[in-house]
Amino acid sequence: MESERVTISGDVKRQRIAAGSKSDRAGVVLDDGAGRIFALRRAGGNPFSDPAMDELVGKRITATGIVAGGSFIMDSWDVVAKG
Repeated sequence: MESERVTISGDVKRQRIAAGSKSDRAGVVLDDGAGRIFALRRAGGNPFSDPAMDELVGKRITATGIVAGGSFIMDSWDVVAKG
């Protein structure tokens, strides 16, 4: 079954992901401002360390991709002005 593509806007931050699991790490997340926080991944990128995701920390983006569990796997994004 193919996942539905969605567009989400939010602030990119670095915070602890998967606390207490063997995947526990500081990672890049997307906070949509409505109480949802997703581990942020780029389609085809390394889920644990991706320099392209690191460059987005501190920025606001609008991205398109799929939600898989607690992750948002994006395939396109635009940096937008905070406001």
